[in-house]
Amino acid sequence: MFKKLLPLIIVALLIIGCSTPTPTLPSAATPDQVPSPKTLTVMTHSSFAMTDDLLKEFEKANNAKVQVLKSGDAGKMLNTALLNKATPLADVIYGVDNTLLSRALDGGLFEKYDAPALKDVASDFKLDAGNRALPVDYGDVCLNYDKNYFDSKKLDLPKSLKDLTDAKYKSLIVVEDPATSSTGLSFMLLTSKVMGNGFNDFWKAMRANDVKVAPDWEAAYYTDFSGSSGKGSRPLVVSYASSPPAEVFFAKTPPKDAPTGSIATANTCFRQIEFVGIANGTKNRELAQKWIDFMLSKKFQEDMPLNMFVYPVVANAALPEVFVKYSAKVESPVIMSPDEIAKNREALIKTWTEIVVK
Repeated sequence: MFKKLLPLIIVALLIIGCSTPTPTLPSAATPDQVPSPKTLTVMTHSSFAMTDDLLKEFEKANNAKVQVLKSGDAGKMLNTALLNKATPLADVIYGVDNTLLSRALDGGLFEKYDAPALKDVASDFKLDAGNRALPVDYGDVCLNYDKNYFDSKKLDLPKSLKDLTDAKYKSLIVVEDPATSSTGLSFMLLTSKVMGNGFNDFWKAMRANDVKVAPDWEAAYYTDFSGSSGKGSRPLVVSYASSPPAEVFFAKTPPKDAPTGSIATANTCFRQIEFVGIANGTKNRELAQKWIDFMLSKKFQEDMPLNMFVYPVVANAALPEVFVKYSAKVESPVIMSPDEIAKNREALIKTWTEIVVK
């Protein structure tokens, strides 16, 4: 009987042995298996801007969602950050400049980060030896003027700060309040450095000459300045040497020349450097580091000039033609060390306020 069944058994075994087992396919990934993007909050001043595609590139590469928390002028932003230091509102803080740097560092606002890209940044910009505040960009605070006004009135431009007290410039200038604006603070520090012991007399003369005070740069430039889109009544404003390119770049019909200019003669401009730092106590340290690396990358550095109209600090970053063509060349800006600024800042603001505002 077994001999009769043997051929059938052999055939059955051959069929089983030759059959291909069905592979076990991996199950399709479900949405809850993909990590959700981490939110990175970046606190910054209201002038922060960057190309949308570049922001999306960072978000995609790091599976992140960047929330930009614009908090007014740099001075107001810093005050907000310091008031909320115990429970940080952001993971990264960008826009504190050298006029306010000591307040941020003394307040323990930042954590140290030795970013690899610092090797490509000139030492002149590295004002914090502890690498808590890392330089990102710089600019020069200078007087800007409305070309049409001065041409139509056949009025000579002021060549020095002292000239601003001349009666022919009465009611023509708007400055920012140094107590609330980093731009205004830069200009006040400039006048203290240039005028020395004549600081008080200079500002008394400015008040007598009807200087107008705005709370921040945006109000001064876009509301009071006659050369901007706001078409205000003042043809002189404290702004930046790199402001004129913006008037050309954003014009609906590109003008043959910039409608505004910068006065960049000796002792009329102040060098301002902006910094970024990781907020002390952040729970997103790794992602915050990546954001800082990103800000110091060539791509971001080359994106800044036509978005925020500032100069990059990374040596190999190229500048756009329109930026170079219409920015004033400031050969010798007034520079003050952080220690010198910290030593005199509060007393100067108090004196300035008593003379000009009260």
